[in-house]
Amino acid sequence: MLSPSKHKNTCLFFVFVSNSKSKLILSPYLSKKKSMRAVIQRVSSASVTIDGQITASINQGLVVLLGITHTDTRKNAEALAHKIAGLRIFSDSEGKMNLSVHDINGSLLIVSNFTLYANSSKGFRPNFMEAAKPDHAEPLYNYFVEYIRSHSSTDIQTGVFGAMMDVSLVNDGPVTIILESDS
Repeated sequence: MLSPSKHKNTCLFFVFVSNSKSKLILSPYLSKKKSMRAVIQRVSSASVTIDGQITASINQGLVVLLGITHTDTRKNAEALAHKIAGLRIFSDSEGKMNLSVHDINGSLLIVSNFTLYANSSKGFRPNFMEAAKPDHAEPLYNYFVEYIRSHSSTDIQTGVFGAMMDVSLVNDGPVTIILESDS
């Protein structure tokens, strides 16, 4: 009988039991440590509406849905912010993805999104246990936003942390990229 088990969330292993003998079989990989996560969408326009009021809007640029987990630090935020700011996913004069949001004088719309850490491996209702609690996530979200603002001349707009938001966007391409910071 082969059954999966986990030990301290570091290594996936199997216990094989046959005729009262058991054998430990280690998987060929360690489980990946969780890290700050972003879904980036290249847009021709986007906005955030809260309680029927538009609170942020951009024209050409990037929408960044940002997810934060328990182990994230300012170092994770800086690394991901740097990567996003330099990401070359806008077309140059030859139609190749070769320009950053800064190169095209675009904008960023950054929205916190704990649901990026949804786990639906068991059943149909996702759990969000891997998402950081607000007391850890909100300061890191704010740090991420301020870090990009202080290191770029790009226009930065944001959602409101923890608010129920309607995010509208026109995905240009469509181009959607998922990034994680190095853990």
